[in-house]
Amino acid sequence: MNLTAAALIAQVISFVVFIIAAAWYVAPWMKHRPLEQALPALLWVQAFRGVAMQIFSARKFGFVVTAGLARQIAWGDVAGAALALACLWLLRYRSRWARSLLWVFVAETVIDLANATVQGIHQMAFTTASSVTWVILNFYAPLLWVTIVLIAWRLSRSAADMPLPEARSGAGSAT
Repeated sequence: MNLTAAALIAQVISFVVFIIAAAWYVAPWMKHRPLEQALPALLWVQAFRGVAMQIFSARKFGFVVTAGLARQIAWGDVAGAALALACLWLLRYRSRWARSLLWVFVAETVIDLANATVQGIHQMAFTTASSVTWVILNFYAPLLWVTIVLIAWRLSRSAADMPLPEARSGAGSAT
């Protein structure tokens, strides 16, 4: 079996498993929870996107993508990780800015993942992906897609239906 076929099969399996888990367990649990309870676990998955910096090492050992694409992937994921952490902080302190920054995070993540997907296909990245890169492409990337869809779904529910509670008073409040 060639690498591209193996990667596509692995990605499909990952997507199917993550979607089933999301539909059966995660979405029903999230449905009636406030944002500060429903989203942190999903944001923590996104917070580790800095692992994409390994693309520079992977290029040295045979992963064939252009330097420009490597920079786009790496820095797009670093920006996404930073936004995920900022969203976690705002949710933790029940800031009124949490919902707005979460939408910025969703937009950045969708644009970054879509760009990496389209450019990766165009540059035939699956043909040279191996080791950690292969695991990231076929396990972590599908998980990122599923979690960002869940975050967007939860945010899109009526704002009046699920307001953030009042901000905590005192020092350290992010309001």
